[in-house]
Amino acid sequence: MVTTSLVLCAAGLAVSGYLTVEHFSHGTSFACPESSTINCVKVTTSSYSKVLGVPVAVLGLVFFAVMGALSLPPAWRPALRAPRLAGAAVGVVSVLWLVWAELFRIDAICLWCTVVHLLTLALFAVLVMGEALSAPLPDDRTRLSAR
Repeated sequence: MVTTSLVLCAAGLAVSGYLTVEHFSHGTSFACPESSTINCVKVTTSSYSKVLGVPVAVLGLVFFAVMGALSLPPAWRPALRAPRLAGAAVGVVSVLWLVWAELFRIDAICLWCTVVHLLTLALFAVLVMGEALSAPLPDDRTRLSAR
């Protein structure tokens, strides 16, 4: 789980980095088709592309950097379990909000943004699965006394 989460974070950093460069270069070299449905420039220049004046792409960089730090082998200890899962949950909520904005407000989808969304969801799933698999199982005596 540690390696998988680190790979997802590295991929997320790469794609978020690309989106950040494109944001500040005003999408002049976007490798994204432009159609009525798929239009990265429309999405990344919309009013939904910033939160409190901060580009969403930059927030993506910060998210994957923090989650990468929380996914390093020394960080997989009980004290960091809650912050790691809370961070991943914040990522998922952000993705849901951004997908809603793309589908119902902007009327366009950014393929690069979709990659970030999928990486965020995959990271959440990996972290939850990792925590579930590392959780101690109750021993037989605990189960017998509970009956």
